[in-house]
Amino acid sequence: MIDNTISDTSRIKDARFLTKLIKADEAAALISHGSTVGFSGFVGAGSPLYVPLAIAQKAQNLHEQGKEYQINVFSGASTDVDLDGALAKAEAVAFRTPFNTDPNMRAAINSGATRYVDVHLSSLAWQVEAGYFGNMDFAVIEISGITENGELIPTTSVGNNQSWLNYADKIILELNIHQPKELDGFHDIYHQPLPPHREPIPIMTPRDRVGSPYMKVDFNKVVGVVLSSTEDRLNKFTPLDEISIAIGDNVVKFLENEVEAGRLPKGKLLPLQSGIGNVANAVLAGLTKAGYKGLECYSEVIQDGMLELIKHGTVDFASASALSLSPSAVEEFRKNVDFYKKHIVLRPQEISNSPEAIRRLGVIAMNGMLEADIYGNVNSTNVMGTNMMNGIGGSGDFARNGYLSLFLTPSMAKGGAISAIVPFVSHLDHTEHDSMVIVTEYGFADLRGLSPRERAKKMIAIAHPDYRDMLQDYFDRACEQPKAGHTPHLLDEAFSWHSRFKKTGTMKKD
Repeated sequence: MIDNTISDTSRIKDARFLTKLIKADEAAALISHGSTVGFSGFVGAGSPLYVPLAIAQKAQNLHEQGKEYQINVFSGASTDVDLDGALAKAEAVAFRTPFNTDPNMRAAINSGATRYVDVHLSSLAWQVEAGYFGNMDFAVIEISGITENGELIPTTSVGNNQSWLNYADKIILELNIHQPKELDGFHDIYHQPLPPHREPIPIMTPRDRVGSPYMKVDFNKVVGVVLSSTEDRLNKFTPLDEISIAIGDNVVKFLENEVEAGRLPKGKLLPLQSGIGNVANAVLAGLTKAGYKGLECYSEVIQDGMLELIKHGTVDFASASALSLSPSAVEEFRKNVDFYKKHIVLRPQEISNSPEAIRRLGVIAMNGMLEADIYGNVNSTNVMGTNMMNGIGGSGDFARNGYLSLFLTPSMAKGGAISAIVPFVSHLDHTEHDSMVIVTEYGFADLRGLSPRERAKKMIAIAHPDYRDMLQDYFDRACEQPKAGHTPHLLDEAFSWHSRFKKTGTMKKD
């Protein structure tokens, strides 16, 4: 809900910006039908909320009058329900990129009502600045303050904010007085110019700071400053279950094997990257249980598990682009914000997800997936090959460039009706060339250095027991063909499991 009574301007230290104060509905009035808008926000953190809600209300009013109103939405990654969700409900989005988790926006995308482009998170900013997507009319960016020099203090995410500020024709700032003042100093804003002017990113360790704590803005482009007071979207994580704990334990077991083989440094490993959700939290908990101390992380998102690791000394330093916390973790963060400032830095996503930095640092990449096939190809985006779930996010940035690339998943979904290991993936995001290790609750399949037929044996072994015989039967019959080839497949049956699910509601044979 928009509160139009907020009058606290104490965080605006540059008096010029006081002349730009407007209400959310006045900001929305500036954004016309067909506008392209770059919003701040990354996994629900740092999203402006008053202006999007006002845009949604404007769209609804115009639609009731029989008038057109839709905009093109760019962000860092997923955003708050009062941004993606509200705009989707109001049928106000013609185009969306690069990543989304809101169910209403997902429905609009899958129905074809909203055009969607799935882009690697490290790539979108420079692609926009290069003009691949045309002009950006507005940037709407959440901030927590404005310095005496007119620089902007980010909030709980950085995402693509600086790029949108650079590229957009007009800027609307949403100053959120609910965000802690202590966020000042958490950020490292480093912006890469376009080729041929790029230089090596001077990050040698996750804790290196190479930019400024503040974002820069051309004051002449600022058309409004909206005062707001809102919380981030607070992720609620369910307690760890047996399956997620088993997956976490298998990841730790694999890492310990790598240490014993001399492929990872003893004790401190290499910088870790971990996705979002219970499986990721279980992996982090497993590292604490295994007794690791002083680890470093170079990732996209800091969630509850990471705060716990920092608090207990398992992780000494974490670099990311956003905080994605549950309500209890937000309380912990606010209570000890000065402590966490010594152990956390937030960067633009083109730096947190930079292929150059990931490869140089030797990041251990751990990401979730929807399904993998018996040869190690991975689908992380499209359910049954056609329905967009969320998008590729940063998994491709880390999987392709990590020193180690792990994909993690429970072996079954939908109460056992869907196997996460299938004969052939229904949509391909990460080829067998980028997936090194697949992990389920039944173990890990180390696919490095293996031929396709060798890979298949490893993959079948970590599938759920309910599906192993079916997978083995498919593989055996594929290999028995007269011209089975290098990667044996039964083309008439490769997608039969998905077809069976669509027809009967389960991949299992009757």
